[in-house]
Amino acid sequence: MKVRIKGNSIRMRITKTEVFQFCKTGYIQEETQFINSTFTYALISEADVLEMTATFEDNKLTIVLPLGSIEDWENSKKVGFSNSISLTDGKKLSLLVEKDFTCLEDRGEDESENYPNPKLQH
Repeated sequence: MKVRIKGNSIRMRITKTEVFQFCKTGYIQEETQFINSTFTYALISEADVLEMTATFEDNKLTIVLPLGSIEDWENSKKVGFSNSISLTDGKKLSLLVEKDFTCLEDRGEDESENYPNPKLQH
């Protein structure tokens, strides 16, 4: 699972195995350890949630998807989910969760668990 954060925009990309686990269990999590703390990021699905949302508490970023939206996601061509949340100060938080595709150029990363890039398919 990869997370990219820029300002009020959060993008989470997940591999085939993670999509399978998420669709099966409704939960995946990863951690990044620092000298003085651990940053945890998770993706969960809940039946009582109507739209994608996010929370940040106790050094943990959690993106929540409605349970119904992930049904058969692993077998579909649907790339991902997005939402823009209005914040109390009038700003917005943009969320994006998507399947992780192989890069168009080799970056020296292990991409064996990534989805084939549709731009490379004929």
